Amino acid sequence: MKKTALSVNLNKVALVRNTRHLGIPSLVRAAQICLHAGAHGITVHPRPDQRHVRVEDVAALSGTLANWPGREFNIEGNPFQNLMGFVRTLRPQQCTLVPDGEGQFTSDHGWNLVQDAARLKPLIAEARQLGVRVSLFMDPDPGAMARARDAGADRVELYTEPYAQAWGGPQQAYQTDRYARAARAALDVGLGVNAGHDLNRENLAWFLAAVPEVSEVSIGHALISDALELGYAATVADYLRCIDDATVSRPR
Repeated sequence: MKKTALSVNLNKVALVRNTRHLGIPSLVRAAQICLHAGAHGITVHPRPDQRHVRVEDVAALSGTLANWPGREFNIEGNPFQNLMGFVRTLRPQQCTLVPDGEGQFTSDHGWNLVQDAARLKPLIAEARQLGVRVSLFMDPDPGAMARARDAGADRVELYTEPYAQAWGGPQQAYQTDRYARAARAALDVGLGVNAGHDLNRENLAWFLAAVPEVSEVSIGHALISDALELGYAATVADYLRCIDDATVSRPR
């Protein structure tokens, strides 16, 4: 089984940077340290209000990733807002389509493909024609995975907040099983599986041990919070350890 890739989401670094006009902390420097420490990629979610990642950050990080062959740049966003401009101009390795409203606090649900597939299809096809892998942000609904495939996606990113909220409580096993079944359904129709939202050093290994063949996890808030105490490099190393732990045996 191929090892799960770790993509570091730098939105929270940008959020801190934006509280002053000094240009620190630097997103490019953060990306470089994380990549040196073994991260497999960098993720950003540039929202239209630019409250954290800004247009110029996305271009600068694209240039940085160009110097790291084999590492991935993943740009997230709503394709009906500003995402497609970045995809057309920068052609990242992956774009993750997320159904966020313009003023939304954070991503909190996946696509409703009964309602949205028809208007997503031409944008997915355009991104793929540009050589960009397309992942759809989805709730863990096994029945929706075939619709994601039919819309033209290469992968789904399972929205993991319900799993994270259940961690350590009576619903943990139930939620874990939901994600395992959704991942199996995605794999059965030929989709790759990514995952992200509130995964952390406590719950990551269990998730990856239970949910089959997760290609990539995108982690931002928890990882950057940990880095405030441990530093970027040590934090990335510890998340990579969690990924390694999941390949050995299911945590107990």
